[in-house]
Amino acid sequence: MSTIVGTIANQASANAASPSSAGRSAVPLSLPWIEKLIGFDTTSRESNLGLIETVRDYLKQAGIDAVLTHDAAGRKANLFATVPAHDGHTDGGIVLSGHTDVVPVNGQPWDTDPFKAVVKDGKLYGRGACDMKGFIGVSLALLPEMQAARLKQPLHFALSYDEEVGCVGAPVMLADLKRRGIRLDGCIVGEPTTMRPIVAHKGINAYKCCVRGHAAHSSLTPKGVNAIEYAARLICHIRDLADQMRAQGPFDEEFDVPFSTAQTGLVSGGIALNTVPSLCEFTFEYRNLPPVDPTGLFEQVEKYAREQLEPAMRAVQPHASIEFTQICAAPAFDGVEQEAITQLVRALTQNQVRRKVAYGTEAGLFQLAGVPSIVCGPGDIEQAHKPNEYVAIEQIEACESFTRKLIASLVTHS
Repeated sequence: MSTIVGTIANQASANAASPSSAGRSAVPLSLPWIEKLIGFDTTSRESNLGLIETVRDYLKQAGIDAVLTHDAAGRKANLFATVPAHDGHTDGGIVLSGHTDVVPVNGQPWDTDPFKAVVKDGKLYGRGACDMKGFIGVSLALLPEMQAARLKQPLHFALSYDEEVGCVGAPVMLADLKRRGIRLDGCIVGEPTTMRPIVAHKGINAYKCCVRGHAAHSSLTPKGVNAIEYAARLICHIRDLADQMRAQGPFDEEFDVPFSTAQTGLVSGGIALNTVPSLCEFTFEYRNLPPVDPTGLFEQVEKYAREQLEPAMRAVQPHASIEFTQICAAPAFDGVEQEAITQLVRALTQNQVRRKVAYGTEAGLFQLAGVPSIVCGPGDIEQAHKPNEYVAIEQIEACESFTRKLIASLVTHS
């Protein structure tokens, strides 16, 4: 990381106690932006272009050109934009990273319209309020203060698509940054952490399994291959492996769940009670601690399928099979305490406690791309993905204060 950002980290403790009062108001400055962002239904199955293009146009009016990178269908896009340093240079600096997509609201008992922000009793309700449009809204609202400051180093915005379905969009953006030779000194991923620094999280590996058996009348079960029953054996094997990890480790007690985990989340199969089912599909996930091989559990599951289950299935019907497809693979994140970005965020938050979490973020992807990273943002992960999702107004205020301190720490006095 650059020497200048390291120097900033050393200066930040003094700056943290006296942030700039520019832009202060009776309510958080960023509320209108957060409300606007919540108003876009960016559920992962939907397009996020309305939100992205609104942000692009806002930045353009401020004299900043944003680069969009689209998915293959052109329905979604990432956005990357730079607030230059006072001398115009754009190399290095810190990126503020957030995903624009949100999880579905289907079947959840919301008390209000999830895509219309509501402020009540010190809380801002709406899908994405906590995860993570609060952070994005704060970052955008403070753009004028970033531009007014004499920044030593640039600040960047990185908004991604499809994080919630396996961190699909960020790799596209990172590949484009590499192609264009964009270098970054550090990344702050604004996932909800109650504004406490998070220095590590687990990796996420998700798979779909398709068990193909052979249909028969249920009175003639020996002539069929019951896809649901063989899938159930495989699911139970996954659970046995999960129990083994829970009992035997490896362990890292700094994590909220101190061992790697696995579980089956969705199962579908069968057409009628009196028919031996020929097809069963299920999805399962594996969340690995940073040092643990992310492919290890899958290799054990696949070995069990190939060596134990498929031979028994094919003894009845040669065409029976078990097929696996990897849905997503988001790498674990393991931050380095000595990195300047870690020291900077610790200084700005006045928080030295080491915290690690089981949920995933895009920090692992930035780290894999060579960008030192840390996770810190407003809201509590306990409120994410739930009906009546909210972010406390005091968390928005804390994030605004943090971002102002960040801007102040980057100001040159020469």
